[in-house]
Amino acid sequence: MDNRIYGYARVSTREQNEDRQLEALIKFGVPEQNIIIDKASGKDTEREGYQYLKRQILRKGDTLVIKELDRLSRNKADIKRELEEFKAAGVRVKILDIPTTLTDFPPDQAWILEMINSILIEVLGSIAENERNKIRSRQREGIEAAKKRDVKFGRPAKPLPDNWREVLAEVRCGNKKPVEAMRELGISRSYFYKLYSDN
Repeated sequence: MDNRIYGYARVSTREQNEDRQLEALIKFGVPEQNIIIDKASGKDTEREGYQYLKRQILRKGDTLVIKELDRLSRNKADIKRELEEFKAAGVRVKILDIPTTLTDFPPDQAWILEMINSILIEVLGSIAENERNKIRSRQREGIEAAKKRDVKFGRPAKPLPDNWREVLAEVRCGNKKPVEAMRELGISRSYFYKLYSDN
């Protein structure tokens, strides 16, 4: 069977758009139906689409194309491990932003390509990891600044039902069963007991 070509694209959140990566992969010659997309963080490699691609689809002789090195991961150790695993499995990885990975060298000069790519991957892997650390640092600083301004995180609290106090008093003095109170208030069991314990 002919050797096949696959593409992988990743964006960190569902709000981000993968079109730029898809366009580059398709332009390079990856069939659109052969592109796997994840909408997940690059903090590690435990992503559904990526793991399926690695374990179920790619086989010896195939080529995997990605737009940028940090699509694999933003962790340098992960990047190096993944590239070594692909190499051991006989899968060629082409990174569009690293032109030397796209070049075919004669077999007797393959070591030159290997050396150049190792240096580039080391440098770019460090940049990707540093970028992730900066993002995390900015997030922490933003959260701390927001806490100082008394910004509340999470969902806003639901307003209490209008007759909550009266119904609660009746439940506490035994005049009304909790199930009757839930029905009267029109709230779920879990929400009732949350309010009951908080008040």
